[in-house]
Order: sequence, then C-alpha cells, then structure tokens
Amino acid sequence: MRQYLWIWLTITSIIAAAAHAEPITTGSLLREMIDLHNLADFPNPAYKTVQFSSYDHRSTVPGGPEWFANSDGFGREPVPNFEKVIREPSGGKPGEYLICDVKGPGAIVRTWTAAIKGSIRLFLDDMDKPLFDGPAEDFLYRPYEPFSKEAGIESDFYRNSFQQNRAGYAPMPFAKQCRIVWVGNVEEIHFYQVQIRLYEPTADVVTFGPQDVKKYANEIREVGKVLAAPAANWKYASTTAPVEIKADLAPGEVKEVLKLKGPKAVERLTLKLDAKDVDRALRQTVMHVICDDYSWGQVQSPVGDFFGAAPGINPYDSVPFTVEADGTMTSRFVMPFATSMRIVFQNLGRQAVSVNGSVLPMDYQWNDKTSMYFRARWRVDHDLVGAGDAVQDLPFLAARGGGVYVGTTSLLLNPTAIPTPGGGWWGEGDEKIFVDDDVRPSTFGTGSEDYYNYAWSSPDIFFHAYCGQPRNDGPGTRGFVTNNRWHVIDALPFKNSVAFYMELFHHERTPGMSYARVGYHYARPGLIDDHVPITGEDVRPVDLPPNWQPASRGGANNSVYHQAESLVQSPQARLVDGSLYAGGKVLRWEPASKGDELVLTIPIAEAGRYALHLAAALNGESGVISVRMGDKSIMGGERGVIDLCAPGRQMLREFSTGPMDLPKGDLKLTVRYEGPSEKCGGSAVGLDYLRVQRR
Repeated sequence: MRQYLWIWLTITSIIAAAAHAEPITTGSLLREMIDLHNLADFPNPAYKTVQFSSYDHRSTVPGGPEWFANSDGFGREPVPNFEKVIREPSGGKPGEYLICDVKGPGAIVRTWTAAIKGSIRLFLDDMDKPLFDGPAEDFLYRPYEPFSKEAGIESDFYRNSFQQNRAGYAPMPFAKQCRIVWVGNVEEIHFYQVQIRLYEPTADVVTFGPQDVKKYANEIREVGKVLAAPAANWKYASTTAPVEIKADLAPGEVKEVLKLKGPKAVERLTLKLDAKDVDRALRQTVMHVICDDYSWGQVQSPVGDFFGAAPGINPYDSVPFTVEADGTMTSRFVMPFATSMRIVFQNLGRQAVSVNGSVLPMDYQWNDKTSMYFRARWRVDHDLVGAGDAVQDLPFLAARGGGVYVGTTSLLLNPTAIPTPGGGWWGEGDEKIFVDDDVRPSTFGTGSEDYYNYAWSSPDIFFHAYCGQPRNDGPGTRGFVTNNRWHVIDALPFKNSVAFYMELFHHERTPGMSYARVGYHYARPGLIDDHVPITGEDVRPVDLPPNWQPASRGGANNSVYHQAESLVQSPQARLVDGSLYAGGKVLRWEPASKGDELVLTIPIAEAGRYALHLAAALNGESGVISVRMGDKSIMGGERGVIDLCAPGRQMLREFSTGPMDLPKGDLKLTVRYEGPSEKCGGSAVGLDYLRVQRR
C-alpha cells in the first residue's frame, strides 16, 4: 500500500550521514511549531510529508477521465474514500475502514474535518489497544484534548492555538507504525485529512503517549500562547539593529533600496506603502529580493500579494505574516544568503509610490550542504472561466531541485452574480501536490477551502497562526477573496522536484475570474522553476463588474430582489456608489441617535412560506442594528442584533430569517439603530437589497 513512499524513504538523503543529536519527541515537535529558523535548512533527519484524505479515490490518472471526480466525503461514494475496507458493515454493526497504516518512524502533524460521523481508533507502534478510541470529530479537531485533564489544560486553551478553524495541529510522533481506523457508516458524511511526516528509517523517534501532554505541558502552554497571538508574543533571535528602507518611486521606476553583505539572514521584513491609491500601489509595486548576485530575484511579487492579504490592506495575524490596519506589513520568514542580498522595487503603475520599512538582519552561517534561499514568485491568470464542467489544474509551483514548501496564498476575483455560497462558490477544487517520484499526489485534498483549514465555502473572515481568510467581499463568496496557509510543522520537503496544483472548480460557469497565487518555499542553490517575469498586464487593475444584479440561482433560487432604496423613504438616507453593491449603489442611513428607526415596506405577491435576506454593508463606520417584524426581532440570532462593524474592511453580507408564513400584501420591517459597535464607534447603516425567497 502506497509503496512509492518507501521508494522515497530508501533514497539516501543529502544529509543522511549527519548524526541527529537529539531524538524527535513530542516536545521537540512542539518547539518546531514556532521555529521559522528551522525551515531555512533542509531537515535532518530527512522526512516526507504525506496526506491521507477522503478525496475521490477514482482520481488515479493525472488528466484522466476521473481526475476531477468530486465524491469526497458526503457519503454514498462510488469507491470508498479510504485506503482499504477492513470489514464491511453487517449485523447492524458499522464497517471498519483504514485511513492509514504507515510503518517506520514518523509523526502526525495535522488533522482536519469539515464534518464526520463515526469514531476513530488510533494505534501507534505495536500497541494492542488503541491510544485513542472515540468520536472522529474529537480526534480530528483537538487531538490532545482527551489527554489534557491530568495536565490541567482546559479545552478552551486549544481553540485558536492548536485548533485553527477546522484543523488540529497537535504533533504525535511514533517510532515504528501509525495505524488509523475509521468505524462508521459510509452512507454518512465522512470528510477527513490526516498529514503525517515519514522520516528516513534511521531517525530516532520517541513515540507519543498519553503522559506526553502532562510531560510537555509547559511547551504546550508556551507554544499555544504564541500561536494564539503571533505578533504580540513573537521572539526574535537577532541582536542587530534594524536597517531602514526608504524610497520614492516614480511611475515606471526601478530602484534598489537595500544591500547587505553576507553571510547573514534577514529575520524580519517590514514594509508600508503610501500612494494616492494605496490598493493599486500594493499590486503594481513589485518587490525583488536578490540573494548572492543571482540573475533573478528569489522573491518576485507585488508587495501586497507577498504578505498574503491582498488586494488592499486586510488586517490579519499569523506566524509568518502580520498585516496591521494602518498598512504596516511584517514578514517573519527567515531569508538566508551567503554573500549578499539586494532588495529592489519596481513601480509598474502610473502613480508615484513611497516605500518605508526596515529589515532585521541576524548572524547566520551559510552551510553549502543544507542552507536554502527563501523564494516567493507570484503569478496570475486573468479572464479565466471557472466551471464545474471544465475543471482545470492551476499551477502554483513546478520546480526541479531540492527544498521545502512552506506556504500558499490564493488571491482571486470571483465575479459570480449569485449572492450565496451555494451556486457562487469558486473553490470546489482539490490541491494536488507531487513530491519527487510521486506517481499520484502524496497530498491530494478534498476542496480548496479544506486546504485552507475551513469548510462549506464559508465567507467568514478569520485568521489563525497557520491559515486565514483575511478578505471575502461577499455577499456569499462573491468578489475579491484571499486565502492563505502556512506549512510550518507540516512543511513539505522535496529532494528532486515539487509540483503544486489547485483545481479551479466553480459551482457554475463564471467567466472573468482573476486568480493570483504564491507558492512560498525554500530551495537549495540550483533549483529551477516555471516562473515567468511579471508584466504590467499581469498587475493591471481588476475590479468587480459594474452595476451587477444578483441572480436567483443556486442557493438563491426562487428569490425576488428589492433594492433598499425602493422600499424606504428617509431624509437621513442617501445613495452611495460602489461596485461591491447591487446596481452599483447602496442606501446609506445615518441615524441621529439610538432608537432611530427605518421602515421597509416589502410587497409580497402571494401568500406562502418565505425566508427574508437583508444585504447590509460591513465596514469601519457602521453601527449595530436590529430588524423587527412588529415587536419581534427576526434576524441576528439569539441576541437579535446585527453588528455591522468590520474595522479595516468593506464587505457585503446577507442576514436572514428562518422560513415563515407570510400573507399577501405589504410587509413592514423596521430597522432599528441599536447604537455604535464597541469595535468601531460609528453609526452608519448601509442597506443594499432585500431578497424574498419562496421556501
């Protein structure tokens, strides 16, 4: 089973002869979770990271008839989504299915699920009884939690640290074997991903046991503190003073802004751009980081895209990158060089741009056998057609040579007219990562959002230590969307080659998509890739189609739309232009005081069962509202209020009722201003449209 893995493991590592001073333990792996220096040298002992998942197992031949098959965990798949059927269900008992059975030293480094029924049994080494035997979701979300009571670590501690959205990062090393069995009904939902490091056979690994959580409780707490708030708790090793970066660039100008002599490494890079149109400057100002007099920069990327939050300034915090609301952007990826580093900026736009920032150099001893360059080479495709009947593999990186893959960013424009994730979703496609001699991908995913650690095409803004969605305009997944994921404990070393592809698989045919991306990696000298120079056409402005009209398809089927301005008259409300909004306009209401009300009159053509969906603007100027029918709040969940505050962002979201019986005639809804948000302090209310959906 997966014998190609053993072919890889028997190849002599370029550093296999070097002795590893200390054994690999739960504690050492925990420390790796916040060690970015570790990524800059080829790993010793060498390992390969592989993924076992519920991908559609009919996908066996690249480009073949079932290559884009998509039955990946909903149940009733044509082929069971496991490595092996151990026991068919019988006599009322569920079946048993093999997720993985790998031999030799290794470590579980990441788990994920969108939703899964049944239970999981985990066996490490030659144990007779499972180390874990319980609900599958418990193991895949928070693997350490069952062993934490004796260590005095509460469940909440893991949320937003070791649990990141729907992924669990809780390393579990093993010396001899890892066997994971799912017990359940394959007719029911069973999405899963399990990532495992497979070390070279001579690696000294100490197997995880229940006592490890208590034994390494201090490490868990310290690492968890950093994972929960990286920027606030990060510790830099450098004792050197930062070196300033300051430059003004005229349109078309290319300027070198920094030159350092090596051997050294840059431990931190901080930048901020100023221009008349900052969003455009962030895409049209290209950064080149050139180490050791190479002909082309190891880093070639628009500045904003490099920091994983573009287009525009979209604040988020992660282990390698932090973007602040004022536009200050920080990278903590370590960038080593042997003799020199130059940073050059190229202004491909038509406006003047100012660049300010600094680098933090540190002492570094370049090792000709193991040291690597940090690389991030941006690419984009404009005017793509996303479609479910014409799925395509988009290349993120194809390279020959040795290195370690450490992160991914997708930055795209989804111009769908459907205002719901259902029907308007762009990311049904899987990631496929070929490493070295892979015949089929050793990482084969179950959906773009699953790779980025979330699920169900969620439009929510979120960010964690290793992943994030710092931008999603909405409504639904319409507009500009940015996802990122950082491979630290689940880094992907490659000795000879790597090829990373992500399927572009849209719910419905959608022309006019723009899809930019970066595959961040470290590389040994001599690596070659498929990068091409960035042109002015690549960084041309892209925007949402003007005057868009929401469609009654997909999750929005059986809907009638009413623009807010057609439902209300108020001297306190005015129309504001914007491509984000239906018809290119939004009704901006500015209530004078708490308790002010705006009445919407909605025509109901015939009696029936309906759900109502109010599209409202979220930004840094907005307040808190309630939506009432009579004296009852009908939106906003249990609290009955909707906080429209979104500091540093401009978004559109639908807020919905449950199904309700409505009579024919005019329905009156009251939008009540409940006061300013604690986070924003503003009072503005932007109302775009109201969607009446027959149920």
